[in-house]
Amino acid sequence: MHPTRPLLVSGGDDYKIKVWDIRPQNRKCLFTLNGHLDYIRTVQFHHEMPWIISASDDQTIRIWNSTSRNCVAILTGHSHYIMSAFFHPKDDLVVSASMDQTVRVWDISSLRKSPSRHNAMGPGAGNATPGLAGSFDAFDSFSTVKYVLEGHDRGVNFASFHPTLPLIVSGGDDRQIKLWRMGDNKAWEVDTCRGHFNNVLAVLFHPKHELIVSAGEDKTIRVWDMAKRSAIQTFRREHDRFWILVAHPELNLFAAGHDNGLIVFKLERERPAFTIYQDQLYYIKDKYVRQYDFNTQADNGLLSVRKLGSAYVQPKTLAYNPAERSVLVTTSTDGGQFELATLPRDSSGEVKDSSTDGKKGPGSSVVFVARNRFAVLDKANQTIEIRDLNNTVTKVVKPPAQTNEIFYGGTASLLLSSTSSVILYDIQQQKTLAEINSPPVKYAVWNTDGSMVALLSKHTITLANKNLSQSSLIHETIRIKSGAWDDAGVFVYSTLNHIKYALPQGDNGIIRTLEQPVYLTRIKGKNIHCLDRAARPRTITMDPTEYKFKLALIKKNYEEVLRIIQTSNLVGQSIISYLQKKGFPEIALHFVQDKNTRFELAIECGNLDVALEAARAIDRPELWNRLAQQGLAQGNHKACCHEILAAPDANTEKLAKMQKIAASRKDPMSRFHNAIYAGDVESRIAVLKDVDMLPLAYLTAKSNGLEDVAQDILRKAGKTEADLEDLPPMSHMRLQIPQVVTPTTSLIWPQIATTENFFEKALASGALQAAPETSYVNSLDDMVEPEGGAGETFEDAEEEAGDWGLDEPEEEATAEAEDEDAGASATEGVSELELWIKNSPFAADHVAAGSFETAMQLLNRQSGVVNFEPLKPLFLAGFRAAHIYFSPNAALPPLQLHLRRNPEVSSPTRVLPVARTLKSAKQDFQVACKFVSGNKLPDAVAAFRNLLHILLLTVAVDQEEAQQLRELVVSTKEYMLAMILETTRRERPAEDAKRHLELAAYFTHCRLLPQHAILALRTGIQTATKAKNYATAARFARRLVELNPDKATLNKAKEVIAAGDRNPRDAVEFAYDEFTDFEVCAASLTPIYKGSPSVRCPYTGAAFHPQFKGKLDPLTQLTEIGAPASGLPTPR
Repeated sequence: MHPTRPLLVSGGDDYKIKVWDIRPQNRKCLFTLNGHLDYIRTVQFHHEMPWIISASDDQTIRIWNSTSRNCVAILTGHSHYIMSAFFHPKDDLVVSASMDQTVRVWDISSLRKSPSRHNAMGPGAGNATPGLAGSFDAFDSFSTVKYVLEGHDRGVNFASFHPTLPLIVSGGDDRQIKLWRMGDNKAWEVDTCRGHFNNVLAVLFHPKHELIVSAGEDKTIRVWDMAKRSAIQTFRREHDRFWILVAHPELNLFAAGHDNGLIVFKLERERPAFTIYQDQLYYIKDKYVRQYDFNTQADNGLLSVRKLGSAYVQPKTLAYNPAERSVLVTTSTDGGQFELATLPRDSSGEVKDSSTDGKKGPGSSVVFVARNRFAVLDKANQTIEIRDLNNTVTKVVKPPAQTNEIFYGGTASLLLSSTSSVILYDIQQQKTLAEINSPPVKYAVWNTDGSMVALLSKHTITLANKNLSQSSLIHETIRIKSGAWDDAGVFVYSTLNHIKYALPQGDNGIIRTLEQPVYLTRIKGKNIHCLDRAARPRTITMDPTEYKFKLALIKKNYEEVLRIIQTSNLVGQSIISYLQKKGFPEIALHFVQDKNTRFELAIECGNLDVALEAARAIDRPELWNRLAQQGLAQGNHKACCHEILAAPDANTEKLAKMQKIAASRKDPMSRFHNAIYAGDVESRIAVLKDVDMLPLAYLTAKSNGLEDVAQDILRKAGKTEADLEDLPPMSHMRLQIPQVVTPTTSLIWPQIATTENFFEKALASGALQAAPETSYVNSLDDMVEPEGGAGETFEDAEEEAGDWGLDEPEEEATAEAEDEDAGASATEGVSELELWIKNSPFAADHVAAGSFETAMQLLNRQSGVVNFEPLKPLFLAGFRAAHIYFSPNAALPPLQLHLRRNPEVSSPTRVLPVARTLKSAKQDFQVACKFVSGNKLPDAVAAFRNLLHILLLTVAVDQEEAQQLRELVVSTKEYMLAMILETTRRERPAEDAKRHLELAAYFTHCRLLPQHAILALRTGIQTATKAKNYATAARFARRLVELNPDKATLNKAKEVIAAGDRNPRDAVEFAYDEFTDFEVCAASLTPIYKGSPSVRCPYTGAAFHPQFKGKLDPLTQLTEIGAPASGLPTPR
């Protein structure tokens, strides 16, 4: 790659060098350089000059001018293939490695000083005639061999310069890495690194540390300490040899090519350890604890931690104790270490080392839990040690679950992170306060007042309150780096290439893009304080308008919403779709200019004026039809008059239009009606003549005094007045236009009630008229009482009211009159079904309300359900159970009554529907257990699976019931897995003794009730004895004795133990290790031993091998294995 331009140079086995334009819009080969006579090994751009260097198996090194596209120099001297050649990063030097077992350093400074050489030879340089202009017969005057380094026993594959020091590193087929130093007049070998088991193919210096990185055919990448000349780290691949290695010029990134592709990797942790206290940032850079003041930008070094862990491994975490001004620093070296040290009060002066008074110890995760206590996680022994500031253990706590990380959870509390959940644990009472399902958590970020916490995993963020009772899950497709809370309660986080925000209820969006990842430390107003990859404090400016607008909508702070609309340029398709989705199309209409979108939003919010304007601009028939339907629903006949017949409302202009429309439609009846409504006698006569009803036409003309028209009709019919002698005489009686009793020209007769929207009023007037209630405010200033106090204002109001002299009855009459006026424009209240949906996080309550869509969304987010077909009967049954229909009168439609499970509650925010309870679920569990006792295993499997489905739609009334519900799910899962194991064993052929033994052994490890565990152990004993595995049978028997079975079973177990002691052998070997903890994969029915990778069902917690991730859980037949989920909800 070119260091500054979008160019790529490549060399191949076709002897050609090609230069490519790599801009996305113009990717192509720009030109080709010809001249080499054999395979090309390496190519490189010069860092400054327009040069390209190439090394080839033709034993030459060529330097090309990329501007003139000519060869400007040929370096000859190697006697074998040249495997690599590179420019020096600063000086006019070239280093080359060859299979002739030498490394050569070339001085090309004369080439820079001689512009005439830049066009010395064209693409045919290899065929130049000696002695002519542009030949290389005097090449020594332009470039010379400065050093020839000999020391490798076999061919040298790679050599490279140090970026700043006069050093060279080389690697060859002798499996050695040699370090060379260059002087003014000579170069010499410094040392040799040995450790590769095959040819070393690439080796280079670390750009920032005193390290050497090498790759070889032994399928390893090794990192060497330059000072100690020893390997400090090794990366291995199973089947691929490494061929090439390159370092990023600026970032902590390396790339290595192997047999099947390439890998990009980092050698060290980039995320700096940091913590925040008030306006101070404490962070670690280059293994120094530093203090940064956000207000003054003062940055001071406080403490050195260079002796903690490896010199090349940055600390993992930093915790600060303001009471004692001490810090806890952890590192991942040697399984995890920590150091407790005190920071100096004065930042001036010499920086002391933490080893002088620091206290160290082993521990993979360490955090302060009180003023003078901190907790240390011993991951190997699964214990949490509580220590004082003297590093003395005061208490040892056993965590309730397998714990990988611990985080601060409040005073005397911890957040324990396991593979599938986070537990809020009280250290003093040693009990679990709350639990929430989550992928493995890497970081926990608390907001300023400790009311909210963000749990950051690799690809998910869980936002929860301090009790973990309410939470929302945000999922990202790329890795999440860091996050911080702003003052408004919005969580701002960074990924590899974006800064994003997350609202408390789960909505998220993008704030800005990033060129390089940053690690957020604090959000203040429009400023994002962060640390970059080099641990340098930075401040990034952002526009928080979008997320503040959404937050104001969620909190119903309509004054803030209106202020943002009027003062901010908030536009974008994402905002429009968000407003439409959240039920605010009238606000979205304010931002939209596109005519089609304006029409859709106007129809949705019932704004016919805007819809009519957009329809006129677009002018498509389908839009006019939709506008007419909406106009009919609102009774606005002006908006759809071209679609309906005009009524006799004295609107002669519209009647005339309708007559023309009827004529174009060739509808005589419509023409006749409109003529009657308009009082147009001539039109009526014309219609009757057109339909050949001449007698009626003649009578109409005669009776209305139109003698000339009557005579024309007679002539057309071929008649005379003599033929009409029997016609009685008629007086002139003109049909009058019907009188309009109630003018309806400007009235509307709506089918649906519409009122001017709150925001329409506000946007029209530019301000809110009045706030119905005290709304949420973002600033404390709005909550401050005016001078004088609220009490004084209230007294003044009472005095003013007393001046009216109104007595009590008249006040009541006035109130009644106001109520009547209010009733005239009152709108329909919120339905019971909507209240059920708003008040409950349980899917069962959404099902009872008939909102199947939101119920399925909840089940997907909470339990990972993706197959809803088996739940359809339960959905229908749940809906029917919550409603009653009866007809008080045969002529009336039935009335619907909604059944509540808490009829004593009257508050709209607490009403809930009837639903399945935990008590009925426990009864179903007992029924299923009877199938187990009765040896009806297929019926038991069906019953337990049905129970798992039912438990998804079961509600808990309090925290205790919620915990019991989770335990019942786990117990049901264990029984179902046990029944499947035993059913599968019985279906296997008798000859397969090995599989019989395995399934019987796994059956005994399912967590069942004692009476059923006895049945499992007896089955295991019988299977093992039949296979002559007496030792295994004896072990099962000993476990059976511990369960205190009946006397006959106990005696039989003792006989098996005695037989096993006499003959402690197993005739059949099978996959079972009772001394190692394991879980049974519910798909393959094979063990997953402790420490092995696994994935879980998000609902039941059943374990599976990683290859089953993304598939349907065979136990529930509902959930996706390994899907992210928040877990069963807790009651509000």
